Amino acid sequence: MKRLFVPVLLAGTLLASACSALAPRPIAAAAPAGTALPTVPAGIDPFAPPANDLVRVDQQGAVTVEITPPKLSEASDTLEFEVALNTHSVDLSMDLAALSTLATDKGLVVPATKWNAPLGGHHVSGTLSFPANQDGKSVLAGAQRLTLTIRDLDAARRVFEWDLK
Repeated sequence: MKRLFVPVLLAGTLLASACSALAPRPIAAAAPAGTALPTVPAGIDPFAPPANDLVRVDQQGAVTVEITPPKLSEASDTLEFEVALNTHSVDLSMDLAALSTLATDKGLVVPATKWNAPLGGHHVSGTLSFPANQDGKSVLAGAQRLTLTIRDLDAARRVFEWDLK
């Protein structure tokens, strides 16, 4: 009986040692005593992707609208803005192109030509397109400021602006 007891006791001890060596340890235990751990400001998600300083957000009413402008340095026939609409109470089945205009500080105003997104739901993402040229000239020629306006999307008017300098 002694012969069976020793190997079982030895195996149990080895298993317990291996498991404790692999067990996760708190982060605080990994820092030397007296070392301050990094902190994240309140309201900031440390796991969120880096913020894009060109993204504009409007949170009027029950709909949050987030818009990312196109890469304006690339030549294209259209200016395509990435749009995310989020709500918990409003049906988002509208045609955003019919509600949107793009204007420059030079006084040029162009209507959107296409809203490419699924219709309906409470979380909708898509592309809002505007012509890059009007009357044979670039919409952005000489402009220093770009303004995208959306009317009647659970608020009378939502305005998003970018400096082009």
